[in-house]
Amino acid sequence: MAALLLPLRALIAVNSAVLRVGRTIAWVLIGLMTCVILYQVFMRYALNAAPNWTEEFARFMMLWMTGLIAPSAYRWGGFVAIDMISRSLPRIMAQALTILLFLLGTIVLLKAVQLGVNHVKGGCLFNSSTLRVPFDLKIWPCTDVVEWNGWGNTRLKLSYMYMSLFVGVVLLLSVNIELILRTIVGIVAPGTQLPQDPEMGAVQGAE
Repeated sequence: MAALLLPLRALIAVNSAVLRVGRTIAWVLIGLMTCVILYQVFMRYALNAAPNWTEEFARFMMLWMTGLIAPSAYRWGGFVAIDMISRSLPRIMAQALTILLFLLGTIVLLKAVQLGVNHVKGGCLFNSSTLRVPFDLKIWPCTDVVEWNGWGNTRLKLSYMYMSLFVGVVLLLSVNIELILRTIVGIVAPGTQLPQDPEMGAVQGAE
């Protein structure tokens, strides 16, 4: 059991730290997205001069916000679930069913990671139609070696938008592994106390 608890506690600590950073960034992104949308509405209806970059910028923020916040929701049990069958089963059978579903989810997520890498790399072939950055810096996935080509007015590669969902899937996979290990510990040693995300309790209390 000690061989299982040690990596599990380490994974819990890593997930808690990474997801906390992700949530912080997500709150900032949703604030930026809201401000940009309000700016677009004002420019369109008050001045009749809507900028062309606001919609794509808001979409960029929304995708990254989703990729960073979804793993926390999954970890906290915030996804929609149909649990009538598991509730009607004895505890051990319900936990075994949970592990089976988590394992199926792991297979799906591993495939999603593979597809995500290909999708992100494919995005290197396309530029954003409106978003630009004031420098020409090429990093993974668009190049294996960091390339700095100086300052300029460079269109953003769509791969950095697609990367949001890839990052989200990787974090979901990490959370999924943690949940599998937690469930196994719950079967083998039901009384074992494992660290909890302190922010999870705050969110549930607010509900």
